[in-house]
Amino acid sequence: MPLPTIDSEYLTRFLVDLLNIPSPTGLTEDAIAFVEQELSAYPQLKLSRTRKGALVAVWEGATSDAPHALTAHVDTLGAMVKEIKGNGRLSITRIGGLLLPAVETEGCWVHSSKREKIRGSLLVNTASAHVHGQKSLETKRDEDGMEIRLDARVSNVDEVKDLGIQVGDFVSFDPRVELTDDFIRSRFLDDKACVAAIAAAIKSLADSGVTPAQTTYFHISNYEEVGHGASAGIPAEVTELVTVDMAAVGPGQESDEFHATLCVKDSGGPYHHGLSNKLRALADEHEIPYKVDIYPYYGSDGEAFWRAGGDVAVALIGPGVDASHNYERTHIEALEATTNWILAYLLT
Repeated sequence: MPLPTIDSEYLTRFLVDLLNIPSPTGLTEDAIAFVEQELSAYPQLKLSRTRKGALVAVWEGATSDAPHALTAHVDTLGAMVKEIKGNGRLSITRIGGLLLPAVETEGCWVHSSKREKIRGSLLVNTASAHVHGQKSLETKRDEDGMEIRLDARVSNVDEVKDLGIQVGDFVSFDPRVELTDDFIRSRFLDDKACVAAIAAAIKSLADSGVTPAQTTYFHISNYEEVGHGASAGIPAEVTELVTVDMAAVGPGQESDEFHATLCVKDSGGPYHHGLSNKLRALADEHEIPYKVDIYPYYGSDGEAFWRAGGDVAVALIGPGVDASHNYERTHIEALEATTNWILAYLLT
């Protein structure tokens, strides 16, 4: 059976819209609400939230003897206010594996507990070369050596607190989304690109009037970047879990920006050999361009579910993304390949 046609314009639009919604881990309500609103267009889906805040969509399949699940996450890297400094600047603590040199001089928002946003930027605390000379280059780009400069007239702790800013407020960094010749450049393609692929696959099936072969749970996680996203919210009846997350591109890797990738091992060890081979066979059958790879510095929501006691086969696929956890880039071909792979799996 040929795969339904992908609406690539929808895939791209969904991705760009989602990328532009700030969602550092712990502050994901707006991103979850966006995905929920998009998926509510399909009456085939039953939508619910976990107490942890994740979104779960269930699509009753042609059969339900061995339910399947797919998971991807909307939470991203970010930061929180660690200290309000005496000069009115803010020290931060990172959320997830944020590379601070990758967001040096980047614009950011401080999200106050009152739901207000205050604009700022992240700088080294010796930013002026005319004041600090060589120290501007020598200062370590770490939490001790960097600070947020607020775009507000503040010069002490009390003035900052008067803005509504407190220790523990979230900080989100600008994604800087750009589309150029079928490339998508942005921070946080990890993992919003894969949420978009799942949404596009659902749309393709719905538009074609096709039902998944098995009852399928779509789990949109919100705590993946800190290691426990999918540890809850996936029913025990699920027999197979396909994690959809980015493929790491770089020296020593097979992955590239134009293919989907099957990850067979990462820092948590090997994935399920049988399910991985099933996905290989589906890609071969439908002529989906893919690579097979191993990621030494990587973990996934599938492993989070395993560590929480999930008795399920887990495999991992996703589009190749260059410069992971930095200023990332992928290509529409990788996104389409991933979406087609999801479709092939849903119809099996």
